[in-house]
Amino acid sequence: MTQQLDRICRKQCFIFDMDGTIYLGENVFPAAMTFIRQLRAAGKRVIFYTNNASRSPARYVERLARLGFAPTPDEILTAGEVTVDHLLAHHPGASVYLMGTPDLEQQFRAAGIRLLSPDEKYADVVVTSFDTTLTYEKLDAACRMIRNGATYYSTHPDFNCPTEDGFIPDSGAIAAAVTASTGVTPTYFGKPYGGAIAALHHRTGYVAEEMCMFGDRLYTDIAFGKRGGVLAVLMLTGESTREMAMATAPEDAPDVILPDFEPLCERFAALYGDPDKKGL
Repeated sequence: MTQQLDRICRKQCFIFDMDGTIYLGENVFPAAMTFIRQLRAAGKRVIFYTNNASRSPARYVERLARLGFAPTPDEILTAGEVTVDHLLAHHPGASVYLMGTPDLEQQFRAAGIRLLSPDEKYADVVVTSFDTTLTYEKLDAACRMIRNGATYYSTHPDFNCPTEDGFIPDSGAIAAAVTASTGVTPTYFGKPYGGAIAALHHRTGYVAEEMCMFGDRLYTDIAFGKRGGVLAVLMLTGESTREMAMATAPEDAPDVILPDFEPLCERFAALYGDPDKKGL
């Protein structure tokens, strides 16, 4: 295990999924906060990367600050941002029907994307996401526009969102309903899709071999790492279990499995010193 921990600690850019990995609902995992503080004190790069596009990056800055993680705006990356970047690059000026939260709608509009109302018949592009304001009218509008020829995207493929009270349906579950009705499968963004490695390289300057991904989902966080050449660490703090990981094909299995961040905190302190003892 020491060799595995050393392999992690020697990386330069550390990417953290959020809910289920460093906190669950309002419950912060203390060792995660300690490890992130250690990384910053050692001059390592920290990125909080979430597939949950229901909140804007500014909201995540507020949330993480409230929970005690003291993030800076350039440490946040969301699947919503990756989706917006794709639309601006590949569909400039397109009409877009977005099935998402008011936060995500505001993010799209701020980027200059033209959003349509649910009563429109046609759209160039339909984007669905994790929408806690979902209504039948929204669902019907998305399906109608896709049937009428709109290109279909989804911000991220997660089926469930972890909460303190269990799981709730996420973006992938909503997309599955749209696909069941229309027969059209979306192109997904977010982990493990949609140019996330390129977005991270652009944001940080680091290449995949210098990065380490921490997450609790095999099919998003770990798949992101395995597909992109990023060291993939499964944290047993959220959706996936050790048994699920062991049943995964070798090429898709996490590089390291950890119950929590405690072992990393101890090993990192041994290698780089304890920031608390240095007065940092």
